[in-house]
Amino acid sequence: MSVQIEAVRPATARRTPTHNLTRTSGIGLGVTMIWFSLLVLIPLAAVVATAAAGGWDGFWRAITNEQTAAAIRVTVTAAFAVTLVNIVIGTMISWVLVRDRFPGKGLLELVIDIPFALPTIVAGLVLLSLYGNDSPLGLHFANTKWSIYLAFLFVTLPFIVRTVQPVLEELDQEIEEAAASLGASRFTTFRRIILPALVPAIAAGAALSFARAVGEYGSLVLLSGNLPFESEVTSVRILSAIENDNRATAASIATLLLLISLLVIVVLDIVQRRVARRG
Repeated sequence: MSVQIEAVRPATARRTPTHNLTRTSGIGLGVTMIWFSLLVLIPLAAVVATAAAGGWDGFWRAITNEQTAAAIRVTVTAAFAVTLVNIVIGTMISWVLVRDRFPGKGLLELVIDIPFALPTIVAGLVLLSLYGNDSPLGLHFANTKWSIYLAFLFVTLPFIVRTVQPVLEELDQEIEEAAASLGASRFTTFRRIILPALVPAIAAGAALSFARAVGEYGSLVLLSGNLPFESEVTSVRILSAIENDNRATAASIATLLLLISLLVIVVLDIVQRRVARRG
């Protein structure tokens, strides 16, 4: 009996380490959490706390105000639509940049990043000069709801391109060639081999695209006209609430956008996990 007890003790005494942080790693983690808290967690908590200060009734009145509800509906609808377009077009652009060789490819690589570097108010001026009332193309989108889609498409163009492109560059084309030699069609190869590898990057780019569109303001100031029930977006409603010294309403609208963005991120994460698993 004693022999058995002695034999069991070493096995039960073994414990898996809960962490492997060294002193340097611990300091790095502490700095990271402090920095992240100061820039993200604490400001977000302050906004939510301000929205909650007026209670549920105040929050509900703020987001169901007729003009505010219209702005939220316009903004979220446009952001969803633009994100879907970016998923398709952004992936296609990435494919062309990685798999094809053509004159001017380097210039195209630079142009794609312009929305990243260009101040949004300048982007609005550029779009207004081409699609405003004096459009040389005869396309008059200024002061209409279509100006929102146009501005969102401009500022979100690079996100999916730049998240998908490096993943596509790392894919081993020999696997695709092997699948083709075994009789797999191009569509089957894309669906079973390429797409599962790209889905995480596409989902990440889509989340960034949606979040960027929902919060866009600068490029719309000159182009959309901020017409209530037509081309007014939530960022304008938030600014109007702050200018009228109604911080609770502004925080309520911001909190709703935060919840919508968080929901979109969670849904995209679930989708990419399932597609990757089935692939």
